[in-house]
Amino acid sequence: MNKRQALIAAALATVCAAGTASAADMPKGGDKEKCYGIAKAGQNDCAAANGAHSCAGQAKEDNAATEWKFVAKGTCEKAGGKTMPPAK
Repeated sequence: MNKRQALIAAALATVCAAGTASAADMPKGGDKEKCYGIAKAGQNDCAAANGAHSCAGQAKEDNAATEWKFVAKGTCEKAGGKTMPPAK
């Protein structure tokens, strides 16, 4: 691996580690909820429900049922998403 590839890999790892959302990252007061099926490619908030990847920003396609974003509570279904992950 050359220096450029190593730097790119390190930068991506840092972005994944810093951008990963968890229950601890969820805003206080419960004003947000996970909304499946509305994330655009590269704009998901965390790991895919099916385990395809474990980092934010790794969605490969728009509106995949296994990808999610945090949205204001009560707005998910209005946006065309679902609050429950797809069945396995």
